[in-house]
Amino acid sequence: MQFFDSHAHYNDEKFNSDRDEVFKKIHKEGVTKVIIAGYNYESSRKAIEIAKSMNNMYATCGISPNDIIDEKTTSINEIKALCLSNNKVVAVGEIGLDYYWNRENKILQKKYFEEQILLANELNMPIVIHSRDAYIDTIAILKKCPCKRKGVFHCCQLNLELIKDALKLGYYISLAGACTFKNAKNADEIIKQVPIEKLLIETDSPYLAPEPVRGTRNDSSNLKYTAKKIAQIKQISIEDVAKITYQNTEKIFNI
Repeated sequence: MQFFDSHAHYNDEKFNSDRDEVFKKIHKEGVTKVIIAGYNYESSRKAIEIAKSMNNMYATCGISPNDIIDEKTTSINEIKALCLSNNKVVAVGEIGLDYYWNRENKILQKKYFEEQILLANELNMPIVIHSRDAYIDTIAILKKCPCKRKGVFHCCQLNLELIKDALKLGYYISLAGACTFKNAKNADEIIKQVPIEKLLIETDSPYLAPEPVRGTRNDSSNLKYTAKKIAQIKQISIEDVAKITYQNTEKIFNI
């Protein structure tokens, strides 16, 4: 049984002391491919650096809504240069809107979201979307400024209406450890709602470790817990969840 972690942050400093050991660990657990997600210039550069040095690891480059400082210090052109620098870059992301952490710069968030969708279209790449407490504006922008290659709602917020509209627009849904939490609202309904052929799994490591290891530093070896939850709700085998989500990830990111 093999797993594909569609979104992890091994470019995070929390892995600086033992990154190579973690990679050995996850490989033993059957995680054979990983996408390392950038969220600003430096993390995107680091994602490429790691992906270049490791077989079956890939990178995304983008500016997340929580990393937009101002128009002078955050450059779309720098992200474009990174995307073009190596063929292991498979998407523009993570990008999007976050009104939970940042409400004062909504206009700037929208501007950067739209501009990075246009960048993805220019480069013929899919996008990786971060959307938190910004469902209406996220969907409105995707309708106004559609991404030709579509993409994925990463660590998708457990919002039934958001997921319904995202699926209508042709996007994939990626679920992380949060869907296993005992207090996760709508998790079971959402797992039922998302067709297995539109589903990805991820860790968003080092964050959001699933039950039963919630509260620890997350890594890709914990994908099995998310896959197990999905298998239970959909009443299929964990092997099928692993296989189908693996194929879905390869398809959307053209790997």
